[in-house]
Amino acid sequence: MLRSYLFLAWLYGWMAVCGILYIPTVLFPRAVTQHALALYAQIVRVGLKLICGIETEIRGRENMVQGPAIYAGKHHCMLDVFIPFIIVRDSCHILKRELMWTPFLGWYALSTGMIPIDREGTSRTLKAIIAAGKKRAAQGRTIVIFPEGTRRAPDDPPLYQAAGISALNKALNVAIIPVATNAGVCWTAKGARRLPGKIVYEVLPAIPPGLDRKALMARLESDLETASNRLIAEGRAVQAARGAR
Repeated sequence: MLRSYLFLAWLYGWMAVCGILYIPTVLFPRAVTQHALALYAQIVRVGLKLICGIETEIRGRENMVQGPAIYAGKHHCMLDVFIPFIIVRDSCHILKRELMWTPFLGWYALSTGMIPIDREGTSRTLKAIIAAGKKRAAQGRTIVIFPEGTRRAPDDPPLYQAAGISALNKALNVAIIPVATNAGVCWTAKGARRLPGKIVYEVLPAIPPGLDRKALMARLESDLETASNRLIAEGRAVQAARGAR
């Protein structure tokens, strides 16, 4: 727990430092700010390794597609939000509206054109997501969405929400890139505890556009759950070998 609290100091301390140092980037093209955010994401990875004994690995980068796409990630913890800045050239997160008021994080989300939403999920929210998604895709950006909507622990049953991603799939007609992870075995969905081990993010083969809602959700859930469960088993084996408790 001591290491976990030290990491939290690292996480938010560097967020404050980078938040202040990066302020001039909002005056430059969006790519400059995106690179700055990717640097912060790498700082988080360094802190995980040095303080908590958690290695991070990104696999399957060759499965990324050129041009606009939809990044559909398994969501275990806060780290999932930072990783797309490393994987994706020009990411655009769909995030809950309250985060826009968060110091530093909200400022840069606003300056880079992220898509804030009301998580109540009204029809007006869905229309706003589609309208904003079309604009971002026209700029060549990759829309980042977590199909389950909120963080889930590794052993929680899947709870995919079809409305948002299926609407984007139909409106944008771009490839969907599933990204599996086992992050929850080291970084718990709730609480401060971080367990030593290995976090893996795996970019899976893209799902082509044009699938109907039922076929899309069946393929997406199967791909993400199969790969994530395999990574979870791998992560727990690493922890067992290291004697983590």
